[in-house]
Parts: sequence; structure tokens; C-alpha cells
Amino acid sequence: MDTASRLLDDARSALAGAAKEGLGEERQSRWRGHRIVRVGEAWHIGVLLLTDADALATAEVLRAAEPGRRGYTAESARSRAERRALAVRGGFREGEVVHVGWSAIDVDAVDAGGASGPLAMVEGVPSVRWSAAGGFMPLAKYLDERVQLLLGSR
Repeated sequence: MDTASRLLDDARSALAGAAKEGLGEERQSRWRGHRIVRVGEAWHIGVLLLTDADALATAEVLRAAEPGRRGYTAESARSRAERRALAVRGGFREGEVVHVGWSAIDVDAVDAGGASGPLAMVEGVPSVRWSAAGGFMPLAKYLDERVQLLLGSR
């Protein structure tokens, strides 16, 4: 029987040497101000982020950038530019992908028959909910497709 732990470990092995993306956390201090700092790196596999030891659920994805022009027509565009600038202020290189707001997935709970983040055991099969509106699909198939896509982009 497949377990989520084994499937994720197999994905990590297949991805060895593939590019990772930055994991960031927001920080605030009196001296350095508000910024997004690097706290690690992970492979971005759709709704999952895989580190060498953990599985995380994705949330906000940014591309670090200087704030640029100030004449935004939409407040949402201004806010997004400010978020990208926080990543540069925190030490990410211009253009670097940064994941913020991610959450840890309890893979042991999934293997025990439960659910955590986008992963769940569905009728004895480790599964993933690949979108908020989508249903579950077998994790093995999802990882095979996503790992091949990531490796093909090298």
C-alpha cells in the first residue's frame, strides 16, 4: 500500500538537482522595518511545496521586484507591488520566486487515514485536492505529472 510519506520521498529523490524556489516569512522590526525574509527553499509542485524534510501547502506566490512606478490604476496592483518590494527588502534577488503564507502539512496524519492541507487519505489511497473547487485525485498520479513538468522545464 502506498503512503503519502513514501510518495513524497520518491518525488524528492526524482527532483534531486532540480531548481528550488524561496520560502519567505514576513518580519517586522524597529531597525529593519517590514520585509519578507528567506527561511528556506522548496520544490514547487502545484499545490505542494516540498522541502528536503517537509511538505507544505502553497499560498501566496510572489516574484521579488523593486516597487517601480507609483501610478497604479488599481489598489490591488499597488498592494501587489508593495508585497514584491518587501521580498527585495528582505534579501531576495530581483525576479526570484518567493512563497509566503505556506502552511505545514501533517503527512503522518494523512498516512493514518486523515487529512491535512490539500492531502487526504481517500478510500485508502493518498490523494490531493489540486484546486479549491476540484475533487481529490490520487497523489501518485499528481506527483508523477507535476514532477515530470518540473523536470521538463530544466
